[in-house]
Amino acid sequence: MTIAEPLPLIDHHVHGVAAGALDGPGVETLLSESPAPAPPGTSAWDSQLGFAVRRWCAPVLDLEPFAPAERYLQRRAELGPAEVDRRLLQAAAVEAWLVDSGWQTDQVLTPGQLAAASGAPAHEIVRLEAVAEQVARGGPDAARYAAAFAGALETATRGAVGLKSIVAYRYGLDFDPARPGAAEVQAAAGRWLRALDSDPTARLEDPVLLRHVIWTGVDLGLPLQFHVGFGDPDVRLHRVDPSLLHDFLLATQDTGTAIMLLHCYPYHRQAGYLAHVFPHVYMDVGEALNHVGARSPAVLAEALELTPFHKMLYSSDAFGLPELHYLGATGFRRDLARVTGAFVADGAWSAADADRAGYLIGAANARRVYRLAAP
Repeated sequence: MTIAEPLPLIDHHVHGVAAGALDGPGVETLLSESPAPAPPGTSAWDSQLGFAVRRWCAPVLDLEPFAPAERYLQRRAELGPAEVDRRLLQAAAVEAWLVDSGWQTDQVLTPGQLAAASGAPAHEIVRLEAVAEQVARGGPDAARYAAAFAGALETATRGAVGLKSIVAYRYGLDFDPARPGAAEVQAAAGRWLRALDSDPTARLEDPVLLRHVIWTGVDLGLPLQFHVGFGDPDVRLHRVDPSLLHDFLLATQDTGTAIMLLHCYPYHRQAGYLAHVFPHVYMDVGEALNHVGARSPAVLAEALELTPFHKMLYSSDAFGLPELHYLGATGFRRDLARVTGAFVADGAWSAADADRAGYLIGAANARRVYRLAAP
């Protein structure tokens, strides 16, 4: 591939960009998974991701590489959010976005708006837990909850290309792999509905109901994404190791539903093993590459150790900052070229092998698994 012909990429897990202007603290909040502000005299710019934004995004905004954070923020304000979005999203040169629309939807651009700003089509990924919470807050009784959820999910997925579960945040990946029975679901729904009566903000956290929404999603047959590994403080890192899904993967391998493991760091080698041994399991290293910054080629190389090249996909998990959409795409191209180029230089791969792996991982696997039309 040449600079004029970048590696085609489909971002199979991404979010929208912020719907309005962001001030300095707003940008900093989106540079880290931590909700806590940095100590006085420091900032979220003091990180691998902060350095990467200043190095790689600054030139897209007509600044020198490594422009100081203060100048970078000033330039962002001068251009305005619409122009910043346009420049960075279009420079990402992504073929298509698969957008998780279930998180802070009132604060980010819709999939349609993301498509308009970037010039690339956007397809929806439906978050299971978000649909379940909408249903429960609609007031069904416990006996009708399961049917109401199934109907709502069928409606929500018309036109969608996949599903996502955040059971990693709400419980952990060490959930009982068995499909819950109807009586279990009704009893658990009754408990949750009573909890909502006293606290309308109560989230879906009951392990029986989480299993129920996951298995309902499996039955639909759309690719089903799971958050794995690195995330905000809601996750307990030792409970989001994908190897904890082993028995669930055994239970689902004959269903025809693809299981997509997102992000995976620091468990990307475990995820690669699961993709290696299970025919329906796929993985990516997602947002981890942005956050590990200058170490990203090493993480990508580790992910490539066991993962079959027809089982890995590209994603950015970018949220809020268009810088993350841009960094994810351009950084992935750069890292993949560096890692596979070293294999070729060492005589371990041919140049044709490297091109084939890049073709599969960048876009072809996503196009096949999510049943996307060719561009």
